[in-house]
Amino acid sequence: MPSANTEPLTPESIRAVAEEWYVALDRHIPLEETFPFLVDDGLEMRFPEGTSRGHAGFAEWYKAVTHRFFDEEHTVTKVEAVIEGDRATVQVLVNWQARIWDAPAAKSAWLGFDADQTWVVVAGADGPQIKTYIVNGLEPMPGSAAL
Repeated sequence: MPSANTEPLTPESIRAVAEEWYVALDRHIPLEETFPFLVDDGLEMRFPEGTSRGHAGFAEWYKAVTHRFFDEEHTVTKVEAVIEGDRATVQVLVNWQARIWDAPAAKSAWLGFDADQTWVVVAGADGPQIKTYIVNGLEPMPGSAAL
């Protein structure tokens, strides 16, 4: 059961936070504005390039990706939550397209992937917060450059 200082989890609030999260990533919002989406204590984020923990670990990953990828566009295609009180396990499918430039290439390259993810979200004072974020797999779209 959610505590008195948290908003109850609903399928709608979880989908909304997933969509807001990807809008934030697409816009490369300032790092400190990402923290309300994430718990700090116990945060674990598993990406293909490694695992980060807590806000400090996330900050390192965020700096790296916001300096590497541009013209990003995430499209959420599925958010399916199993809610158990103040915690939910969520399957998230998202299409991610971006551009990347690796020096000394003459041009940038297009990236397109369908990402299968599993999140654990918990009830927070202002809505769901991500506690665990696992990228289960990335399926390249036809014509995508390799990561």
